[in-house]
Amino acid sequence: MRWICWLGELLFPEKCVLCGALLERGHQDLCKTCRIEAPWHPNHKYKPQFLDSFTAVWYYEGYVRKSLLRFKFYNARGNARSYGRLLAMKLLTAYPEGFDLLTWVPVSSLRKLRRGYDQVEQLAKAVGEELGMKPVSLLRKIRHNPAQSGISDPAARKANVQGVYRVKDPGAVAGKRILLLDDILTTGATAGEAGRTLLGAGAKEVHCAVIAAARKESHHYVSVFQRPGR
Repeated sequence: MRWICWLGELLFPEKCVLCGALLERGHQDLCKTCRIEAPWHPNHKYKPQFLDSFTAVWYYEGYVRKSLLRFKFYNARGNARSYGRLLAMKLLTAYPEGFDLLTWVPVSSLRKLRRGYDQVEQLAKAVGEELGMKPVSLLRKIRHNPAQSGISDPAARKANVQGVYRVKDPGAVAGKRILLLDDILTTGATAGEAGRTLLGAGAKEVHCAVIAAARKESHHYVSVFQRPGR
């Protein structure tokens, strides 16, 4: 069956999940340049409101941002496999004690219908496969609110997501240490509201993990990821 694998590699060569460059044999998910120059998020945990901590793989900028926009809006569902592997490696380092449940921040039914998929659900499946955990749908979005990406004011973003989630089965979350996945964290309003909802239903802890987070520092990352035209 080697010829089938060879033909598959020829027709569908592996590409870097960030910049799209063809990967050299033996490489997976990222090219050499992106492994070195991607804006990696530091391996420590913050504690936004209503979350016990959060961690991320990268900062949300440059090729990372472009890659996530393709994943979220342009049907690049295959990116979930690479994101899942990279995020799982980060989680195993940051949280060696593990979790009781793995879940995700859901999109509304209408948004899922229009888009054709829930991108964070795809991510949860990929992360779960790497961690040996089956993702559980704990939250339901009960209101189709405007997209957070169109709102810049932090207070307005917080108000926009207030009360939009409900826990499907409070008994399933009571006393549990939960890993909550999302794709991007900017102000933390969306993940924080999801965390508040889970804690209100009796969860013991809620820790959030994302593919990328907005940089809070005033300085900017300087690398190939910010060169014009790349």
